[in-house]
Amino acid sequence: MQTYLVGGAIRDRMLGIGDSDRDYVVTGATPEQMQALGYKPVGRHFPVFLHPESKAEYALARTERKQGRGHQGFVFHTGADVTIEDDLIRRDLTINAMAEDAAGKLIDPYHGQQDLAARLLRHISPAFAEDPLRVLRVARFAAKLAPFGFTVADETMQLMRQISTSGELQTLSAERVWQELHKALLTSAPQRFVEVLRSCGALAQLLPEVDALFGVPQVEKYHPEVDTGVHVLMTLQLAAEHNCAAEIRFALLLHDLGKALTPDEQLPQHHGHEISGVPLILAVCDRLKVPKKYRELAQLVGRWHLLVHRALELRAQTLLKLLERCDALRRPQRFALLLQACEMDKRGRLGLQTRPYPQRDYLLAAATALNSVTYESIDNKPGSGIFNQEVFRTLRLEKLKGFIENHRNKRTRQ
Repeated sequence: MQTYLVGGAIRDRMLGIGDSDRDYVVTGATPEQMQALGYKPVGRHFPVFLHPESKAEYALARTERKQGRGHQGFVFHTGADVTIEDDLIRRDLTINAMAEDAAGKLIDPYHGQQDLAARLLRHISPAFAEDPLRVLRVARFAAKLAPFGFTVADETMQLMRQISTSGELQTLSAERVWQELHKALLTSAPQRFVEVLRSCGALAQLLPEVDALFGVPQVEKYHPEVDTGVHVLMTLQLAAEHNCAAEIRFALLLHDLGKALTPDEQLPQHHGHEISGVPLILAVCDRLKVPKKYRELAQLVGRWHLLVHRALELRAQTLLKLLERCDALRRPQRFALLLQACEMDKRGRLGLQTRPYPQRDYLLAAATALNSVTYESIDNKPGSGIFNQEVFRTLRLEKLKGFIENHRNKRTRQ
């Protein structure tokens, strides 16, 4: 029985990246022996165990054979005769197929260290094409390792195109697609995930609503980059640079979906795209079974980002409508995320990345002012609930009118 440290922990250590998960492979052992040593079985499809003390994952070395469709269509063999080299060859990329024994000796039969130095994401064998999930994984690694200058090897990209045209991507579960997308959004270069998927044709299969944005023109005066798809990538890049939450990054990915529906005769104008895009946003969220907080913010950003951009010119009634529809008072944290997403949208444009965005502070201040108006502000005189509601709304409008006037007076003095 021998134990090896494998995969990402070795790769990341060589790149100087810390805090990577430590996974282990065990050769020459049986499930019964592992349990006798106190390891707890947790694998559903093949033997994986948790260490009795550290809780790190220890998997029995295994081989695999394609038998059905999709990334789960494999038969595994985990006999004690399986070597570490046998186990490593079933992995996706050479840089993920290195191991280290208990004495610290590196086992690198597929030249992962060489590709690490060359900054290449390269598949190990033609069996790569048997697992459609690997398309998403390669795109995610391209996003994660973008700061180090990694690119996808040409021959690997060719296999990814082959997978994309095979129909196998449609066998992936919504949960696995969302899991990979979510991990990619959290990287330092989430735009690379989208770029790689688009390069191999997978974006059109998995997120056709996003793929349709590339080549759609916008008014150059407001969008010097012109292409809507390019704009989306720029917002993602800016959001990563500002360490925005994953919910914001997902919302930015979908915020302009309505622009793909604009009739050709109306281009490059996109009147009403914020409204027409909402059903598309909801369709993506339904298809990928997106968690509620991501769905809610994406819908809000898609629907209201244009009005947020116009905040400084809104009259009191429209400003009140915006704050109420965004539930700014009851959900202040979500409202702050919405405003940050809108800021990334406004600044994610060619040459405009450092422009100020006063709308954010203005709307936060407006919400604070509005929050000072409570039902206690209304005299408890006899009357219907409808009357009190009307009085309450009148007080809110008066508060916002005063807020707007004070803000404009300050700007005039400046």
